[in-house]
Amino acid sequence: MKLRRRHHTPNEPSSLTHPGSAHVGARTLTLPGAVCASFAVTGYPREVGAGWLEPLLTYPGHLDVSLHIEPIPQAVAAMRLRRQLARLESASRSDATHGRLADFTAEAAADDATHLAEQLARGHGRLFKVGLYLTVNAPSESELAAEVERVRALASSLLLDAQPATFRALQGWTTSLPLGVDSLGATRTFDTIALAAAFPFTSPDLPTAVRESGVLYGLSATGTGVVVWDRYAQDNHNSVVLARSGAGKSFFTKLEALRLLYHGVEVAVVDPEDEYARLAHAVGGTHVRLGASGVRWNPFDLPPSQGAHDDVLARRAMFLQTLIATMLGGTALTPQTRATLDSAIIATYQTAGITRDPVTWSRPAPLLADLVTTLTGQTSGKTGADLAAQLAPYVTGSYRELFNGPTTTHPAGHLTVFSLRDLPEEMKAVGTLLALDAIWRRVANPRDRKKRLVVVDEAWLLMKEPEGARFLFRMAKAARKHWAGLAVVTQDAADLLGTELGQAIVANAASQILLRQAPQAISAVGDAFDLTDGERQFLLTAERGEALLIAGPANRAALTIVASPTEAALVTTDPAHLAKLDQHDQRPLPTDAMHPPSQPEAESTTIQQDNEESDPL
Repeated sequence: MKLRRRHHTPNEPSSLTHPGSAHVGARTLTLPGAVCASFAVTGYPREVGAGWLEPLLTYPGHLDVSLHIEPIPQAVAAMRLRRQLARLESASRSDATHGRLADFTAEAAADDATHLAEQLARGHGRLFKVGLYLTVNAPSESELAAEVERVRALASSLLLDAQPATFRALQGWTTSLPLGVDSLGATRTFDTIALAAAFPFTSPDLPTAVRESGVLYGLSATGTGVVVWDRYAQDNHNSVVLARSGAGKSFFTKLEALRLLYHGVEVAVVDPEDEYARLAHAVGGTHVRLGASGVRWNPFDLPPSQGAHDDVLARRAMFLQTLIATMLGGTALTPQTRATLDSAIIATYQTAGITRDPVTWSRPAPLLADLVTTLTGQTSGKTGADLAAQLAPYVTGSYRELFNGPTTTHPAGHLTVFSLRDLPEEMKAVGTLLALDAIWRRVANPRDRKKRLVVVDEAWLLMKEPEGARFLFRMAKAARKHWAGLAVVTQDAADLLGTELGQAIVANAASQILLRQAPQAISAVGDAFDLTDGERQFLLTAERGEALLIAGPANRAALTIVASPTEAALVTTDPAHLAKLDQHDQRPLPTDAMHPPSQPEAESTTIQQDNEESDPL
């Protein structure tokens, strides 16, 4: 580029005679088709909150924001802080000796310097030289003047003092370019927490409570920032993901699960279509294929006792009643049938040598076939015989393979995936219930408390069964007490919103993610989530990967889901992409996956006040 430095008078036209030239004025730089002015931020507020630069990044005009960071060596920082503290203390004593009024600005600077020195000595942070620069762009000088006024007013509202780069317009422009060169050198001293708060890891539409398990959801659709969300910082840890087929709900759910694994969160998934298998194999998880040849699952297995007064046998008997009701078509059991079934289950355990004595709970558990034998041999007769006849397909009929023997695989590990693809449609609800029960045993174990996420994909399979819906509802209510979150993912809004239990599950989800909706379902979804007309239109016209995050009536953010190439290769279900991977026999591992950023826990942080008498560096 050809650069010509000269003064530009107000009456002179801003157009250039040569397409590769630039006119450098005292405060403006004129480029072909644009005029820009640069500013250096020289004054900062004493305290800032997380994401305090977000208003500048979401400015509707053409504004370039550049943040230059240079770490200061620990030894140099400590030496200069001591020197600064000595200078401030000397000035304070001199004022007191001569009877002058106290300089409160200097006292505040001394407090900040003392705090920074303490944090530095304890190794809790570092110091950085930080330069913040703004470059305003406009098509003409008259429009630039108006934009400059608006930007400076916005900076003033944030308690930022933005000074023009007078006679350094070219240096200000190059400083704002993505070159990593600070030509102005107007820096201030930040500590680690204050610097972290300057990054735009929040959305202005969402609360800023993000802790160590916050994950990157995507880019804000209404600004230039990113949306980072921490489900474990909310009132409860549950979520609902609702979208029509092909909108990207499974992609989003797998992406969040993968990023939570980065933070040590244990994830368990109920997977109807075997979509999580590649992810489980890539991260070394456990993949249980219910219904596959040779895979057995015995629902009579007793979990380990979780307390001195814990009646494991009674709880297992109650679950078996729920499971058998689902096996029988989801119809509610009559009181007589339930009583008969309960006594038969207890009798089956007793036949295997298992009683209410905890000493016997480690003995081999009976099988479903043993329960049928007990029901057939009961003298109370017809009710037991009817139950045995209805359970025959699961013992001697077409569905027997899953229950025909002891459990072959016990779930364990940081990621457990229960695949239901090999089960017939008539067995999907039963398989989902079995998987949720196995997951809940780990979640409810007080001896192994850790953050967990339970994902129920295609939850409509379970919601259409009354007993299954009640089980899911109980899990949604109790998961928070065990430091676990329940993620319900479904494409059928009617099954979730059309029942009282489904509405209760939605009400107990602090995080609600809506992707593209079908026109036939938008009315029910809009009423259930209290969507505005604009939000309804957004969901009707959203592209794949665009979503609306709802966290209460006042906290909503539209976003675009983003993933790194490695993450996308692990979580995609696009047949064309998968065919290409299979063709080249690729097995990507998440070694270079994008790690989501995190935010500081403190609601406010301190920026070291720099002035002529208080700059420690």
